[in-house]
Amino acid sequence: MDGDDLQRHAAERAEELPGMTLEYPFGPEWEVFKVRGKVFMLQTVRGGEAMVNLKARPEDGEALRATFAEIAPGYHMNKRHWITVTPGPGLTPELVDELVTESYLLVVQGLPRRTQPVDPETFGRA
Repeated sequence: MDGDDLQRHAAERAEELPGMTLEYPFGPEWEVFKVRGKVFMLQTVRGGEAMVNLKARPEDGEALRATFAEIAPGYHMNKRHWITVTPGPGLTPELVDELVTESYLLVVQGLPRRTQPVDPETFGRA
């Protein structure tokens, strides 16, 4: 998956999620995706390379970094709770969907129940 595909696919998935807003608080080069005012995904290009920052459980982040060369500790983020995804052959649209959705749900989980746009325990599970 190349950089354009990565960012386009991640943004398309994010836009499907209830309560999502897109903002540019750091200027036009940073797309910041939020749910109820809390960040769950950031996108930018650094040094000519596309990157997507996503929240992850610490144990999941470790496993992902060990498995995928395209996944590193979060750029300019808490390295324990965020990952940075960059283009590469190991990425699939399904993996990107899963990572974006999981980041969103982690943030939703931390919101007060009355403001959660979805139930994080059941969203996306049939």
